[in-house]
Amino acid sequence: MQDSAFKVLEILERADKPISGETISNELKVTRSAVWKHINELRSMGYDISSSQKEGYCLNKTSGKLLPYEVQKKLKTQFIGKKMRYLENTPSTIWVGKQVCSEGDVEKLHGLVIIAEEQTGGIGRMGRAWVSPSGGIWITIVLKPRIPIDHIFMVTMAGSVAVARAIRKEFDLGALIKWPNDIFIGNRKVAGLLLELSAEADSIHHCLLGIGIDVNVPINQFSPALQKDITSISTEVGHEVDRAAFLARILKEFENRYLLIESGEYDAIIREWKSLSYTLEHRVHITTMKNSFDGEAIDIDEFGALIIRKDNGKIERVIAGDCSHQ
Repeated sequence: MQDSAFKVLEILERADKPISGETISNELKVTRSAVWKHINELRSMGYDISSSQKEGYCLNKTSGKLLPYEVQKKLKTQFIGKKMRYLENTPSTIWVGKQVCSEGDVEKLHGLVIIAEEQTGGIGRMGRAWVSPSGGIWITIVLKPRIPIDHIFMVTMAGSVAVARAIRKEFDLGALIKWPNDIFIGNRKVAGLLLELSAEADSIHHCLLGIGIDVNVPINQFSPALQKDITSISTEVGHEVDRAAFLARILKEFENRYLLIESGEYDAIIREWKSLSYTLEHRVHITTMKNSFDGEAIDIDEFGALIIRKDNGKIERVIAGDCSHQ
C-alpha cells in the first residue's frame, strides 16, 4: 500500500494548487476511497496535507523523516542506497545489518542502506553506548568489498572523508576527522563511524559501515557530561536542516570514494584523509589494550595505522586504540 501512497504524494508535489480526489483517482485509476486511505497513510507518516470538499487536497509540509522516498528522489548514486530499509525505531542499524546478511544473499544486498529514526541500543567503538535520539542520521551501509582484507580500513577512511566533505559542502562548516573514525567541528564531536567485518582467512564475507551523525538534535537532549564534548549540525548553523538532502549527499560522497578503493587508488583516499585530519601534527594521548603513552601524531599509513613519535623519540605504529588530544 505504501508505494501507492507515494504515487499520490508525487501528484501532490507536482501540483501548484489544491487537487481534487477525483483528479487523483482518475490519474492513478483507483477509487476515491483508495485515494482517501492513501492520504491518511501519508498523514500518519508525518506529511501535512490539508483537504476541503471544495478545493481538494494540498501538501503543506513534508514529513521531515528519512523515508527512502525522500532520500532516493535526491540520490545521485549508482548503487549505494538504491536499496533501503527504513525503521522508525531499532536497537541498532548494525544489528539489523547482521540479521539481513545472515538471512540473504550479500551480493544482492551490496549497497543496501539501513535507516533508523532512532536507535535505542546504538553501539560505538569498543562496545560503548551511542546515544541516538530522533533528529539524527543513524544508518548502516551493507557492503561486499572487492578489496584485499588488509586494506579494509580504507572503507572507514572513505566513510570519514565522505561525512566530513558532505558537512563542508552542504553547510560550509569546517568538519575534520579525528583518528580513527570521529568527525569534529571545532573541538566538539558531531559524528562517528564504526566498521564491522565478517571474514574468514583472507575472504571477506561482508562488512557493515555504521554512521551516526547528530543533525537536528538539540544538545540539551544529552547529559551535562556529554554536552561539553559534542555538537550537532543544527546547533552549528542555527536552524534545522534537510536531513534527506544531507544523507543523499553523504551517500554520493561515499560511493565516489568507495569506487576509488575498489579500483586500487588508495593513495587518493589517504591524501584526502590527511588533508582533513584533526589529529596529525597534534600531541596526543594513546590508549591501547596493552598500554598508554603520549607523543605527536606524525602520519597515517596505508593500512590506517596512526604513526606516533613518542616522547622518548621512538616511533610507534598504532593499529587500534583510543586517541585523545592534549
